[in-house]
Parts: sequence; C-alpha cells; structure tokens
Amino acid sequence: MRKINSNIIKASGRILLLALLFVSCKPNKPEEIKELTNIGEFPSMAIEELTTTVTDSGKIVYRFITPEMLQFDKKEKPTVEFPKGLHLVIYDKEEKIDGQIKSNMAIYHESEELWELRKDVEAINTSGEVINTELLYWDMKKKKVYSDEFIKITTDTEIITGYGFESDEKMVNYKIKNINGILNIDNSSI
Repeated sequence: MRKINSNIIKASGRILLLALLFVSCKPNKPEEIKELTNIGEFPSMAIEELTTTVTDSGKIVYRFITPEMLQFDKKEKPTVEFPKGLHLVIYDKEEKIDGQIKSNMAIYHESEELWELRKDVEAINTSGEVINTELLYWDMKKKKVYSDEFIKITTDTEIITGYGFESDEKMVNYKIKNINGILNIDNSSI
C-alpha cells in the first residue's frame, strides 16, 4: 500500500508541474516571433568563390570576382554583400575592358542601385589612371561615382591627393573637391 501511495504522489506531482507550465505559458505575438527570428539578418543565398558575368544583348557588361557573396533579399532594404572583397571588371560595347574596381568589402543596395565600396578601394579608368580611397560610391541610376573621403589619383604625369571626389561612372571626367597636393612625375628617366 505504501508503494502505491508513493507512486500516486509522484504522478500527482508531475501532473501539477505540467499544469503549472501550461498555465504560465502564453502564445507569442507575431511581432515577437519576427523579432526573435529576424530573418532579414540571415542571407537568403551565400556563394563562395564566385566569378560571374552580367550581359546585355549577349555582350558582357560586367564581370564579378569575389571570394564570398551574401544576398539579403528579406531585409527592409535588400542588399548583396561582398564581405571578403570584390573585383569588378567593366566592359565597353566592344567587350574591351573599360575599367576595373577592387575593394576589400562591398555592398550593393538593390533598391537604390547604389554600390558602396570600402576598404582599400582601387579603381582604374580607361586612361589607366588609378584612383585610391577607403570609400567610394557608384550610383548606377545617376551614372555617378563619388566619395567624401581622402582620395589619391595617379596619372602618367602626376599624383593628386585631396578630399572629396565626383566623377562620371567611367571615372574619366572627375574633380577633386579639396585638393591638398599635386606631385609631378618625371617619366623621362625611366
């Protein structure tokens, strides 16, 4: 009899514990669930070692080379991110290289059609001029490239440094807002 009473007491205790758990639990609100899962913080697609081309009417327009691409299309403002760097090659209508941009990190803001290139950015235009900065924006809608950061442009004859930069998207017609140095290069001894 004593053994039965002990089992009944244990079972009653378990039932009481379960009843308390169910009473104390309440369903989560959709906002709370969304906040917990925060699906926009996770990429919908992740690709490693990607080399791809973008074409228009069968002709290559861009070539992307990156160690990692993350697409976040569930964010309020969708992005494609290149956290380990990006090498972008731009082609002209004859499919000849028209320019190149390299950076150690890049973000493409889809809805704004805006590239944000960061960390050791190097751009080379059709004239072979090299543009170096830590931050460069490329607005594809306005066909404009710009930065408010320190900029260095190396041409065949000079090195120009300053702060702030605006250009057409081919980076040929550019201006530096605040020039703080021009160094002439003597190529005659080379």
